[in-house]
Amino acid sequence: MTFHPDEKLAIFIDGANFYSTAKSLDFDIDYKNLLNYFSAKGRMIKAFYFTALRENDDFSPLRPLLDWLDYNGFHIITKKAKSFTDRDGRTRFKGDMDVEIVVKMLELALHVDHMLLFSGDGDFRSAVEAVQKLGVRVSVVSSLAIKPTLLADELRRQADHFIEIDDLEREVGRPKRERPDYGDDDDDFGYD
Repeated sequence: MTFHPDEKLAIFIDGANFYSTAKSLDFDIDYKNLLNYFSAKGRMIKAFYFTALRENDDFSPLRPLLDWLDYNGFHIITKKAKSFTDRDGRTRFKGDMDVEIVVKMLELALHVDHMLLFSGDGDFRSAVEAVQKLGVRVSVVSSLAIKPTLLADELRRQADHFIEIDDLEREVGRPKRERPDYGDDDDDFGYD
């Protein structure tokens, strides 16, 4: 994949999707290294992290990560996750951030040359096509190494470039001994 040192870059991280991808690969993302790695490839304009938060949680295990990201160069976009009861009677949460990500992509399309979308969600295929028509190159960062894959084929095919996150573990992964404890291990930060 070719980056140009003078191109303007923007990062869009679908928090729940990207977390699930990294977790399936059994490594944690060091977001400072991730931002530094891609900032060195061009002129970083903005880096966004999108995630839903559970309503009425006095403390979310995600909060320390969001606070750290906010203080270290990321723009955090959140909304409240909605709770519902599934057919087995379990309380589940839904917090899809697709619309928020697409809106930000379209808002920045005239100000950047290259977008990095950290998600494998096929719902983004049309958004990628729309910003490409405005002259923006789009790289999708996800993984084909996971079985079953969390990367939609239609998204991978639409992107100008695909970056396998598993190939970047040395550059953007956090060594296992340094993994912070954000609280309850049962909370995978992912929402349906």
